[in-house]
Amino acid sequence: MAKIVRVEGLMVDLKPKVKRVDAIQSFVSQETPIIRITDADGAVGTGYSYTIGTGGPAIMSLIEKTLAPALIGREAGMIEQIWRDLLFLTHATSVGAITSLALAAIDTALWDLKARKADLPVHILAGGAQEKIRLYTTEGGWLHLPVESIIEDTLRAKANGFGGAKMKVGRPIHEDVARLNAVREAVGPGFELFTDANQAFSVDEAIRRARHYEAADIGWLEEPLTADDVDGHIRLSESTSIPIAVGESLYSSLHFRDYLQRRACSVVQVDVARIGGITPWLKVAHLAETFNVVVCPHFLMELHVALCAAVPNARWVEYIPQLDSLTTKGMTIADGYAIPSAEAGLGIAWDFDAIGRQTVEGSNFQTT
Repeated sequence: MAKIVRVEGLMVDLKPKVKRVDAIQSFVSQETPIIRITDADGAVGTGYSYTIGTGGPAIMSLIEKTLAPALIGREAGMIEQIWRDLLFLTHATSVGAITSLALAAIDTALWDLKARKADLPVHILAGGAQEKIRLYTTEGGWLHLPVESIIEDTLRAKANGFGGAKMKVGRPIHEDVARLNAVREAVGPGFELFTDANQAFSVDEAIRRARHYEAADIGWLEEPLTADDVDGHIRLSESTSIPIAVGESLYSSLHFRDYLQRRACSVVQVDVARIGGITPWLKVAHLAETFNVVVCPHFLMELHVALCAAVPNARWVEYIPQLDSLTTKGMTIADGYAIPSAEAGLGIAWDFDAIGRQTVEGSNFQTT
C-alpha cells in the first residue's frame, strides 16, 4: 500500500445534451466535481459526482476545506476505513445530498486508484458477476416532448437492440394514459416500457394512476411519491401489479433497508453519487440481492456499467449520455447491451485537456 500525498479538485458545468423536463423540474445543468488522488507511488485515481444544477460549489468547498486535508497521509487502499472516517468527520451534515455527493467523488477516485494499481477493471475487482447489462433509454421520453417524438425515439432504440425505454409521467391522467398506450401500440409486446413520476404524486393519486397505467404493461413506476414516504409506498405497492422503483433520492443504505424490509419497493435504483460512492453502492446492491430485488441504477451510465457488471442482481443500465465532451471515447454498446471496460480502473477515458478547458473558474484546488 502507499499513502495519499495529493488531492486535486475542480468542477465542470455540463449542459444537457437534450432538453430534459419531468413532472417537477427542468434539468438545466450538470455541475460535475472531479477529484484526482495521488499516492506516494505516483499512482493516480480519478472520481466524480454530479448535481442537476445547484449545490456544486458547496460540494467543492466541503471537499477542499474538510475532506481533502483528512485524506493526506492515509493508506489509499483502506477504502472502507477512509469512507467511514470521512462519514464520521461530517456526521453533523449527514445524511444529506451535499455530503454524499462529496464522499462519492472521493470514494470513486479511491476505487479507480486501487483498481489501476491492481491492473484490474473495477467490475472485476468489485465482484465480476456479469459481462454485459441490458440498456434502456430515457433520453427520448421527457415530459415536454410530443408523443410522436417519443414513439420515434423509442422505435429507434428498439431497432438498435435496446430492451426498453422510459417515459416521464405527470400530465393529467387521460394524457398520460393516451401517451403510454400510443407508445405501447407502436413498439408492441416484448419491449419494456418504464415510467417515472419524479416524486410528483400523493398516495391516493398514485394508486389511481397506477390502475390506469397497468393496461400499457408498464415495467415499473419510478419515484411515484416523495422519497421519504415509506408507508405510502407500501400502500401503493400493495394496490398495483406494477413494480415500484425507488432509490435515486435516497442517501443512506439504512433508507434502502427500510424500504426492502417493509416491502415498499420491488426495484432498487441506487445512485452511486447520491449514496456516497462505490463502497455504499455495493452494500445496497448486495442487500437488495438478499431480498431477491433487482438493481437498476439511476443515471451515470459511465460509472454504473462497471458496478452493474460487478453484482449478480443488476438488470438494467439507464442510457443518458453526458460525459462525451470530457472523454476520448464513450461507453461500449453492443446489440443493446452496455459492456464494462476491460481497462484497469473505472474504465472512463477522461480527456484532461478538455476538462481543463471547461473547468469552472475558481473551482480548482490542490491539497498536499
